[in-house]
Amino acid sequence: MSSQKLIKVDSEITTNLAKVPRSIESMESTGFSTATTTETSQDPFMPLLLAAEHSQQIELMTSIAVAFARTPMILANIAHDLNAYSQGRFILGLGSQVRAHITQRFSMPWSHPAARMKEFISAMRAIWACWYEGEKLSFKGEFYNHSLMTPMFSPRNTEFGAPKVFLAAVGPKMTRTAAEVADGIIIHPFTTKRYLEEVTLPNIKEGLAESGRSREDFEISYPGFMVTGYDEVSFDKAKKAARNRIAFYGSTPAYRGVLEIEGWGDLQYELNRLSKQGEWDAMGELITDEMLDAFAVVEEPENLATSFRNRYADLIDRTTVNIRTPDEPTLVRLVEKMKSGK
Repeated sequence: MSSQKLIKVDSEITTNLAKVPRSIESMESTGFSTATTTETSQDPFMPLLLAAEHSQQIELMTSIAVAFARTPMILANIAHDLNAYSQGRFILGLGSQVRAHITQRFSMPWSHPAARMKEFISAMRAIWACWYEGEKLSFKGEFYNHSLMTPMFSPRNTEFGAPKVFLAAVGPKMTRTAAEVADGIIIHPFTTKRYLEEVTLPNIKEGLAESGRSREDFEISYPGFMVTGYDEVSFDKAKKAARNRIAFYGSTPAYRGVLEIEGWGDLQYELNRLSKQGEWDAMGELITDEMLDAFAVVEEPENLATSFRNRYADLIDRTTVNIRTPDEPTLVRLVEKMKSGK
């Protein structure tokens, strides 16, 4: 029987700025908990500004924005503006990205990502404490230093306080960092239930203990793979897309630990080799049915929510649904069943 625990159900909003107003209105009426953006080929913040203007209750979250492409002061300012304008509905979801992107795409420094991220978030909190609580800005760390703040550069619209901060994590160090300094964690979709239970959750517990908090003080977001289809063609297409995406993530050396815990560690080398040759279709063909089932909930549409909740509802607080349905009433029912199990 599906767990009756309520979970939040999020979904990505379009990054086409002209379509954001209609998109966010539809998402809110459908019952989604949060509209999210991802920093890939477009800025993750601009769509959420428009979304804030054209919505009333739905939360707005970057899932994720690249932290190390910016400074703590820049993100503290952007997050403040979005949270104030949305009347407290903004969540700043951060990720570290990988070394090559930070150094070669963004031309920013990279070192000790977990330690740097801990300091980055702590620095933002020091800045917000200055703005919202009147504390003197005096943050001195190994990577970031912030000691100058005058009234001219301090926001006045502080009634909604600091936004929540979520942190994306895969490995044990970043997971502990999230639980120690953030309000929630965004678990990578390249995560099996076994990895979640045996690696992620114990490290969350350890990080929370370090910060003197309990599990109730922390949100776990897991945008896991969901594979379904409303006819045979769409189902097969969804399976192929999931296999390709799992293979893409599996080619990344930093994610090898997820494969190792399932006994598939050697697959990472082969996927990495094929990725360097651009053999993307061949990579997907290496993902077996057993692997697909470990990473994804593969179900007929009418059973998808129940199967997902049976697997994850007792472990997480929110998930992400980006599934096309034949009509809006079908999507409304899916979202409601995913949230409550009813």
